[in-house]
Amino acid sequence: MLAPMAGATDQAFREIAKDYGCDFLVSEMVSAKGLVYDNQRTKDLLAFSDKERPLAIQLFGNEPQTMAEAARRIADQVAPDMIDINMGCPTPKIVKNGDGAALLQDPDLAVRIVESVRQAVDIPVTVKLRLGWADGDLSALQLSPRLNAVGVHWITVHGRTRQQFYSGHADWDAIRAIKKQITVPLVANGDIRSPETAAEALRRTEADHIMIGRAALGNPWIFREIKTYLDTGIIPEMPTAHERVTVILRHLHRAAELKGELRAVFEMRAHVAWYFKHVPYSAEIRRRANHCKSVADYQRLLTSWQEANCVG
Repeated sequence: MLAPMAGATDQAFREIAKDYGCDFLVSEMVSAKGLVYDNQRTKDLLAFSDKERPLAIQLFGNEPQTMAEAARRIADQVAPDMIDINMGCPTPKIVKNGDGAALLQDPDLAVRIVESVRQAVDIPVTVKLRLGWADGDLSALQLSPRLNAVGVHWITVHGRTRQQFYSGHADWDAIRAIKKQITVPLVANGDIRSPETAAEALRRTEADHIMIGRAALGNPWIFREIKTYLDTGIIPEMPTAHERVTVILRHLHRAAELKGELRAVFEMRAHVAWYFKHVPYSAEIRRRANHCKSVADYQRLLTSWQEANCVG
């Protein structure tokens, strides 16, 4: 599965991830209040194409009735395959309002939110959470069985606390302990960066599924690599310069169709940095990408790089 990442896993990138073997997609997180208040930018986040199915819309908020109403609107208006409830986002602007990972500090409220959303929609409801709020806190171990009991379809666990953000290491053993407490499927998330770590995460956590987050940014090929490795023990070759440029330009053109050229060009700067993150001698192209002002600028820059580095 592809993890929801705000500002990164938009429709254009999700479509590419799907083409490279991702089995299940989750939208960028969507504000329940934003939907109920008819905020247009929030409603724009609901858009997806049929080729992305199966897909969940991820919803965040801390008011059971607001969450229920937002879920009802999502189900009625765009009919995703599932609703995913965010109980794991660690960013200050989210948790300061009591949303995301802050719900780990109020398990009774977390359960009421799930109950309200479950009653509001006929599609499956899932939850994504972290191990706990602070280091040493494994509140998810107590919360997960309660979420199981009120009918969640599956539970995704990022193996870090909110306090850790993305530092240190994901605790796969703690994820396995949660797995033993529930009967619904468990999705393991955190530190899955390669085919080898994917196999090790599945072994250590005993999870039913795995979710890939930051390792997929600029690297949609990771889904193909993991599935090939799990099936055959072989790691596919890295993408050629030609394939890399083809995918980046496809991503850019699709983003421009969906959001307009100006916004797509600006947002593509971060994606280009991710696409070239582990490519040797790519600092210059990443620097020059920050000065591109049009799709044509990117086309020239990337074509030039491809010609200098491409064999086929």
